[in-house]
Amino acid sequence: MKIGLVLPLAEYPSGQPSYAEIRALALQAEGAGFDSVWVFDHLLFRAADGTSEGIWESWTVLSALAEATDRVELGTLVLCTAFRNPAVLAKMAVTLDEVSGGRLILGLGCGWHKPEFDAFGVPFDHRVERFEEALRIVSSLLRTGRAEMTGRHYRVSGGELRPLGPRAGGPPLLVGAHRPRMTALAARYADLWNSCWFGSPEGAPDALARIREACGREGRDPASLGLTLGVNVVVDVAADGKNEPRGPAPAGTDVLSGSPEAVARGLRRYESLGVAHLILNLNPHDSAAQRSLATAVRLYRAGARSPAAEVKQ
Repeated sequence: MKIGLVLPLAEYPSGQPSYAEIRALALQAEGAGFDSVWVFDHLLFRAADGTSEGIWESWTVLSALAEATDRVELGTLVLCTAFRNPAVLAKMAVTLDEVSGGRLILGLGCGWHKPEFDAFGVPFDHRVERFEEALRIVSSLLRTGRAEMTGRHYRVSGGELRPLGPRAGGPPLLVGAHRPRMTALAARYADLWNSCWFGSPEGAPDALARIREACGREGRDPASLGLTLGVNVVVDVAADGKNEPRGPAPAGTDVLSGSPEAVARGLRRYESLGVAHLILNLNPHDSAAQRSLATAVRLYRAGARSPAAEVKQ
């Protein structure tokens, strides 16, 4: 099972990171052996009382990280198709895939935070319908280099990707989906499916069963769709030779938490459920917490290689 790490782009919860800080955490993650790094795609966060929190634009940061890093896969969790013309987005994706040497995972979703749509003048209505049209355009361009569609929301005539980028069929396409309509689109079009946010592994089997059932309804072999999950993590940090608890976890949030050993046991449990790629959202996220999480990943991998490793439920 691959292990990825979400990089902090937003003010919450630890203050707005600079690009230099984000870059340093990405390089630390790459050096520690994480398989991938991921970015959220938002324009701002705004609470009901009007209070706003900022965030860097994801694609610009990811493009910079494509040059800064050498090995890790680079993923979007997930890019909101409503924020960018879908045909242009496909063009952006093959270009970033070229810059990164074929390391992009293009995660797409329909968006959910209405205040940012309103603040930036992006239509919020018919989100799933708009997403399906965008997904059809993006997938056709990436996989065949061409697209033709006249839809209710998007129109492409003579769409063509030249050049096609470093990989035949383009970068893998991930769809973030929870509810039935989006889950059906993931089963129909995606290479990878994602759902989030989980903590303890006990919450995952039902979600995994739903996407497998959706594949069956679409006439697709569930084994052909890579299963990925986003997991919230709070890991104890080593200090003075012992682990110091971190937290508390965000209120109302399911979190995989505890010592590196406890977190490693949780990772093994996720692997036993058939998850192909686990994407960890670390809070609070700083270099010390990331080092402790890297310890948990090393312990997980050591246990996964051992036939005698015990997976604790």
